[in-house]
Amino acid sequence: MSDQHAHSPSEAASSTRVAALQMVTTPDRERNLAEAERLIAEAAADGAQLVLLPEYFCFMGFKDTDKLSIREAYRDGPIQRFLADAARRHGVWVIGGTLPLTAPEPERVLNTTLVFDPQGNEAARYDKIHLFSFEKGAESFNEARTIRPGDSVTTFEAPFGRVGLSVCYDLRFPELYRKLGDCALIVVPSAFTYTTGRAHWETLLRARAVENQCYVLAAAQGGTHETGRRTWGHSMLIDPWGEIVSVREEGAGVVAGNIERARIDEVRASLPALRHRVLA
Repeated sequence: MSDQHAHSPSEAASSTRVAALQMVTTPDRERNLAEAERLIAEAAADGAQLVLLPEYFCFMGFKDTDKLSIREAYRDGPIQRFLADAARRHGVWVIGGTLPLTAPEPERVLNTTLVFDPQGNEAARYDKIHLFSFEKGAESFNEARTIRPGDSVTTFEAPFGRVGLSVCYDLRFPELYRKLGDCALIVVPSAFTYTTGRAHWETLLRARAVENQCYVLAAAQGGTHETGRRTWGHSMLIDPWGEIVSVREEGAGVVAGNIERARIDEVRASLPALRHRVLA
């Protein structure tokens, strides 16, 4: 985790274009990486300087244990090489959704976000802390069976300020976001189910933006997958006042918009809620 203070308004870039990539990931890793490359290239061509991939961008199997077959040792493997190469090739920050990294126990993996700078160097790592479980009718999920939770929050410094990392189910735990400190941007790579997404996705994302008075960029899985699973989509960028800057409801594609430092400063000056906190 970076312990540096976020850039002051005078130091930070005044306007930065960012993009969330929405995907409908398959059980074929190579096809998924090719699709991710296509979308990263599209976002970069549109001027994005930071690109966020969704959770499980590289693989979504028929059953939870399928992901064990593509797990990688930290800093060694085709998915990690792909992310570093894409960042360097397109000259953008790449936040790599999540990928399965080797965990101490053989039956589980870490669900990890890796960040690469425009030179292709690793800038941050976050292991998803909160693990999703849900039972309703035919829908049954229990990530803890195949995922080992992380135990620490992570931020990194981008040219426009501090970026806080989170993943999917983390969105329901506002105390995690408070621990990230003063962020200009919070990212939420996700694979929300259709059921929970329809009910809560937009509400939770807008709440995190409003209470932290920063931008929130969420990249989602969005559609009916070859495995039969259906995800909610609605990848979006939200500003510090809780307004939706851009959104894509369903299907693969790019959601882009600008991080405006002046907008953050304006919101925080007119409603100084972060300074008014009593229970820190």
